[in-house]
Amino acid sequence: MALVPQRADVPVTIDESLCITGCTLCVDMCPLDSLAIKEDSGKAYMHVDECWYCGPCAARCPTGAVTVNMPYLLR
Repeated sequence: MALVPQRADVPVTIDESLCITGCTLCVDMCPLDSLAIKEDSGKAYMHVDECWYCGPCAARCPTGAVTVNMPYLLR
């Protein structure tokens, strides 16, 4: 069975192919400190499953690597 490179059930997903190594803009924008930078790759990831779906992390990302997966009821 193939492994998925990132979890798909978290509120915020990061496309690592678009994420700029060492950039911390999305991490800095998160009011809950839900995002962090991986030490080995320098890429962002969601390290806790808390999210207010506020969206500044996605809005601030210069490459569009950050996606906020808003639940249907909140749209």
